[in-house]
Amino acid sequence: MRYLTFALAKGRLAKKSLEMFEKVGITCEEMKDKDTRKLIFVNEELKLKFFLAKAGDVPTYVEYGAADIGVVGKDTILEEGRKLFEVMDLGFGKCRMCVCGPESARELLKHHEMIRVASKYPNIAKDYFYNKKHQTVEIIKLNGSVELAPIVNLSEVIVDIVETGSTLRENGLTILEEICPLSARMVVNQVSMKMENERIMKLLNDLKAVI
Repeated sequence: MRYLTFALAKGRLAKKSLEMFEKVGITCEEMKDKDTRKLIFVNEELKLKFFLAKAGDVPTYVEYGAADIGVVGKDTILEEGRKLFEVMDLGFGKCRMCVCGPESARELLKHHEMIRVASKYPNIAKDYFYNKKHQTVEIIKLNGSVELAPIVNLSEVIVDIVETGSTLRENGLTILEEICPLSARMVVNQVSMKMENERIMKLLNDLKAVI
């Protein structure tokens, strides 16, 4: 029997994923060792391998078959646009992708004015403004705190993930439009889905029972 390999997005999502897997009897004790320098963790008994990756890389590992299964946020799936099957909403890591800015920018959005939009998610921003709103905008990719962009007049609005909205409020910004709800999702490689259908379906059914 070959190993089924899981790529988990580092950080909170990986921690939550492992807690969830434990409920269906999938354990990986090695991963709990905070000091380990290992990159790949194995459960010999169940023929499973796990590795941690940066969220943005998880869909790539899954598309190319380096991982059979991945756990990553919906925002990353949308932004990366990889060829894979999204098979399950895991129901944790809930937040929203929103257009945010100062209250004064609301009118600019309403009248479809040419504005600048700063975001860590240029593809999501582009899809929303061009394909859903049919509004021509200039999109500026940032890697750090995007809340800064409207404050220093780099952009009129931002497209970003909102959990509680407290960072926005502290900086005089507000949610102007909601793009989509987000949460952790399970994705599967297209070939693995055929080759390992039985094992993957069993895993999905087991997880459905605990979610």
